[in-house]
Amino acid sequence: MTCMVATPTFAMSCGDVIINLGSCMMYLTGHESQPFDSCCDGVRHLKSLAATTADRRMACSCMRVAAAHFQGLRYDRVNGLPGICSVSLPFPINLDQCDQ
Repeated sequence: MTCMVATPTFAMSCGDVIINLGSCMMYLTGHESQPFDSCCDGVRHLKSLAATTADRRMACSCMRVAAAHFQGLRYDRVNGLPGICSVSLPFPINLDQCDQ
C-alpha cells in the first residue's frame, strides 16, 4: 500500500509579496503621507495572486516575517493600505492573525 502526501501549491511566493509591497515601505513607516502609485499597483497585483485561503495565509505569513525586519512600521497604515489604495480585499490585512 502506497501512501502519498499532497503538499499545497501556491500561486504566489514570499518573493512576490516583497516585490509587490516593496514600494509601500516609505508610506508604511510614516516617511510619506500617501503611498506611491507603484505601491497600490502592487496591492492590486497581490489581490489577484491571493486567490485561495492557502495563498492568503502564506502571503500574511510572508508579510509578518518581512515586517519584523522593519523598525517603525506603522500597523495602522498596514491595516489601512487596501482602503488607501481603493482595493477591496476579500480578507483583512492583520499581521497578528493569519488564518483568514
